[in-house]
Amino acid sequence: MNAITSPEMNTMTAVQIREEFAQKRLQGLRAKDAAEALKLSEGAVIAAHGGEHERSLKAVPLRAEWLDILKGLEACGTVMALTRNESTVHEKEGIYQNVSAQGPVGLALSREIDLRLFFMQWHAGFAVTEAGANGNRPAMHSLQFYDAAGRAVHKVFAREATDMAAWNALVERFAEPSAGYVFREPAAKPAIKADAEIDVPGLTQAWTALKDTHEFFEMLRKFGVERQQAFRLVPQYCERLSADAVTQLLGNAAVDGVSIMVFVGSSGCIQIHTGPVSNIQPMDGKDGVRWINVLDKGFNLHLRTDMIANVWVVQKPTSDGVVTSVEVFDAEGNNMAMFFGERKPGQPELQSWRDLVAGLQRHVAVAEAA
Repeated sequence: MNAITSPEMNTMTAVQIREEFAQKRLQGLRAKDAAEALKLSEGAVIAAHGGEHERSLKAVPLRAEWLDILKGLEACGTVMALTRNESTVHEKEGIYQNVSAQGPVGLALSREIDLRLFFMQWHAGFAVTEAGANGNRPAMHSLQFYDAAGRAVHKVFAREATDMAAWNALVERFAEPSAGYVFREPAAKPAIKADAEIDVPGLTQAWTALKDTHEFFEMLRKFGVERQQAFRLVPQYCERLSADAVTQLLGNAAVDGVSIMVFVGSSGCIQIHTGPVSNIQPMDGKDGVRWINVLDKGFNLHLRTDMIANVWVVQKPTSDGVVTSVEVFDAEGNNMAMFFGERKPGQPELQSWRDLVAGLQRHVAVAEAA
């Protein structure tokens, strides 16, 4: 591989990328952060590790048969699924089961690995092996999938219980060394309409008429309204919470034993945890970085609380009664995570969840100085 020439990349050669990336990793940076330090997307950096070279990280491009790859993971047994965005990482251990798709939209449905897959956003995939530093830890094996801008949409990591013979057979089956994936600059976010352009009475009526939570996105699209804009314009169903409400929510759910659902999405995947949480740990990092973590067996969540700009309680009418969510956004308006009480279609939501949400700290507007 010669010079990296994708529009989003600089003119570093693959050799230079591998060398500088290795140095950043030795400094303790995560792969995503190391790539950003090189002013490259993570996907571009991983792509630069294809072919023959001496570095500890090796990447084998995979054929763009994403559904079949995920179906093939069932034979590998227990693995760890990881989906993240800029602020939140969601990790679940389990077996990929009941993987299916209709057109570009797919599902993986089990208690442990519960995914909503948007394959139109899946642009590149790699089987990645990274040797442990100085031989002090075992090599790490993963499948990593990226969108066209080189942002990770989903990753799968082998664990101690993974059937590595099945894993290696899967990689060999779908390896495509000549794939030559190229990445580009991310597309600009669509402009948000002015409030005056939104049919607020129509939006309110449609909201009131909802029968299923899955109708909500289509309703937003129909009225051309951005998600938080809709929350502001239909206040009878929405209320802002304190930025501290996420930490409070997780702590109270753990203490009270409330079974919750935790949704975290990338551009191409939404990953869901359903069940109780117990080990809630805040952590302060460098330069003002703050995390709230769930560190449970089989489920880890890492959410940057210093990036929280807005938290909302949102109520959606359904044929099973009102469904209440807590939705978290960063300063760019990106959704960080969503929380629900555990429920299944045909069942009302848990009263214990409604009580928990009612006790969360509300947002207090700070009056501007005169």
